[in-house]
Amino acid sequence: MSGLFLGIDGGGTKTAFVLVDEIGRLLARHESTTSYYIEIGFDALRALLRDGVQAALRQAGVNASDIAHTFAGLPAHGEDSELFGTFDALLKDVVPRSTVGNDMVCSWAGSLAGADGISLVAGTGSIAYGEWMGRGARCGGWGEVFGDEGSAHWLARETLALFSRMADCRAEPGPLLGLVREHFALQHDLDLCGEINGSAARSELAQVARLATAAANAGDVQARQLLVRAGDELAALAAGVARNLGVTGIQAVPVSYSGGVFAAGELVLGPLQAALARRLPGSVLKTPRFGPELGAALYAARLAGRPLSPAALARLDG
Repeated sequence: MSGLFLGIDGGGTKTAFVLVDEIGRLLARHESTTSYYIEIGFDALRALLRDGVQAALRQAGVNASDIAHTFAGLPAHGEDSELFGTFDALLKDVVPRSTVGNDMVCSWAGSLAGADGISLVAGTGSIAYGEWMGRGARCGGWGEVFGDEGSAHWLARETLALFSRMADCRAEPGPLLGLVREHFALQHDLDLCGEINGSAARSELAQVARLATAAANAGDVQARQLLVRAGDELAALAAGVARNLGVTGIQAVPVSYSGGVFAAGELVLGPLQAALARRLPGSVLKTPRFGPELGAALYAARLAGRPLSPAALARLDG
């Protein structure tokens, strides 16, 4: 059996395919669109995965039979027990050995390189996952209707709500007001209702979260407070995982992260660190070592019973 490992990191906005070998060489990287089945359906998801795998194989010049194991971390996996079989069959007849799970595992395996600790995902949606002394636990990931706090979709929704309050003079106008008007090219503020309520997809709406960061950087105090709230919500997810794992507040548990919300930098990371100090004393916020796409490949190697050595991980670092 060859020492090639294929990782698929799905998400609400994009899906990444990464192929690595057992000595830590990156052989292929391919990117596609959203793999959120609720938005695109299982037929489109199946085709997306098949096409992405084939693109990665062509890029590396190898065959599917050369892959020791494939791990696909997909959004919303595990959130409807009746669909387990449907998820498990997605890569059937595409690769010989595969496992399908939730994309939270990709973030954890990448950001902490498979070590004990907790990983926060704040992309289109939000979720946290951690492992500690052989146990695993998740927290969050309830979806955009009544969950996903701290995610880009949540932040976009809160950003537009703040815009509506500014437009109505219920809140003091700030830089966000003009940024939203410009972004949507609004002739009238109420035209936003047509823009959002008409055909805005979940992944498209999540892009609005960037306006909160832009407004905060422009000095909008209320927009900055939205990012503070996001940091606190994400810290609550980490604390929930810690409780589920039985991690005490005095243990130095590593907490890392991935996802587009963290592109805001210190505007989110600062509040996150402060909130972790309150909610999970002793935790250590760590810069992610690898991205979730590499994390998926690392987890595939682990599932194959051939985890990458420290030397191979060091090569991937380069």
